[in-house]
Amino acid sequence: MTQVLNLSVFKGVMMLLPRWFLEAILLLISALAFTNAAFIGVNIGTDLTNMPSPSDIVSLLKSHQITHVRLYDANSHMLKAFANTTIQVTVGVTNQEILKIGRFPSSAASWINKNVAAYVPSTNITAIAVGSEVLTQSPHVAPILASALNNIHKALVATNLNFQVKVSTPMSMDVMPKPFPPSTSTFSPSWNTTVHQILQFLDNTGSFFMLNAYPYYGYTTANGIFPLDYALFKGLSPVKQIVDPNTLLHYDSMFDAMVDAAYYSMVALNFSKIPVVVTETGWPSSGGSDETAATVSNAETFNSNLIKRVLNNSGPPSRPDTPINTYVYELYNEDKRSGPESEKNWGMFYPNGTSVYPLGLSGGGGGGSEALNGTTLFCVAKTDADDDKLEDGLNWACGQGRANCGPIQPGQACYLPNDIKSHASFAYNDYYQKMKGVGGTCDFDGTAITTPRDPSYRTCAYTGSLNANGTGGNFPPTALGPASQVGGNANALIISIYHLPFLATLALTLLLL
Repeated sequence: MTQVLNLSVFKGVMMLLPRWFLEAILLLISALAFTNAAFIGVNIGTDLTNMPSPSDIVSLLKSHQITHVRLYDANSHMLKAFANTTIQVTVGVTNQEILKIGRFPSSAASWINKNVAAYVPSTNITAIAVGSEVLTQSPHVAPILASALNNIHKALVATNLNFQVKVSTPMSMDVMPKPFPPSTSTFSPSWNTTVHQILQFLDNTGSFFMLNAYPYYGYTTANGIFPLDYALFKGLSPVKQIVDPNTLLHYDSMFDAMVDAAYYSMVALNFSKIPVVVTETGWPSSGGSDETAATVSNAETFNSNLIKRVLNNSGPPSRPDTPINTYVYELYNEDKRSGPESEKNWGMFYPNGTSVYPLGLSGGGGGGSEALNGTTLFCVAKTDADDDKLEDGLNWACGQGRANCGPIQPGQACYLPNDIKSHASFAYNDYYQKMKGVGGTCDFDGTAITTPRDPSYRTCAYTGSLNANGTGGNFPPTALGPASQVGGNANALIISIYHLPFLATLALTLLLL
């Protein structure tokens, strides 16, 4: 039985702890949050005639279990509406605000106090996007962009929010003039100094590279070089597969190639440890007479396959173990946007909350782990995982992880085949299905991966399978477990992973006292 924590006593103990320890808690929580399974978020544009109320927007997000959003500004009504929800919010500094913030640290401090500190911890602000595609959309601001990033970060440090809130700036694919083949991609030489300053900042602060990657534009501007199926995540025949001639890596989607182009471009400037977060991607559902690729069918196909791709928790070919956190562009069709007809039709929903096309964004019920498209994700052992590590993972899952390992005992339904990978897969999955809702992840020291394919076979039904009734089955969580394997008592890791949201809020509140 989980011991009930006396919160008032715990708060008293926390108040006696030194500031550095509270900051360390927030840093640990930030690190754990970043190593969780990949997520699909959504951008919220506001250039529409009948903009829903903030409360209606939050209700729509909750109904579809969308847990990450990006705003293009720091609208006070929206930030208040997100209070006391679990939704993680990225707020935006507009391009017009960058000049003042970059020149005057006091302006950055004022911006943080007004738009971040005033809402945290009630509103879970976790990132700030400074501008949007500044280098290509507002080049006159570019020389001061790095200064703006630094001033914003210093303002966060001054308010003790730098452990919770990361700072970055979204860039378009246009900053990489020749993204294919990915291995030879570099940033435009005209931006090298500015980009190097930005990457140095991201590396120093442990932040991420924000990339706006649109296969739609990659396809429509390529003059037939790439097939449509490649842009839509559809499988290609062997004779049409896209291969990087230098690395011989195969690219099943233009999306992956774009992300890898960003990684290789950073490596060209000697930065190899900055993860990529895709802050915008999507596909328009309608367009003008000359925009034949902008159709409901293509938009539905792209976003459905994008969700599957991101939630398989793998990275691009050059970084297979680095998941690609991604924000879909966008929540609503923005009918007031100028430009081609397609510009008005990137949304997944109309203002009244009805969907533009049938895209299941909500998870299902039961004990299974549902992807945003309604497909169950299973946790299995990687085919190339080390047997010794698999044995450690199996022992942990069946022990501290409290997985139901009865079915893999001799004579039981899942005992055969009697090998470490099969047994580890069953135990990993049983733990993952039961504990995902309270912080459990599919990692096991890098030996596990999620897959939409049901691994059940013959009489062995994996937990989460539609056929699970007598082997693993769908059970409610029975014990708290950690997000990854740790020595000693798993539930002793900062009380438990289940308490991380509470600890983050409490630690942050005490730091602000």
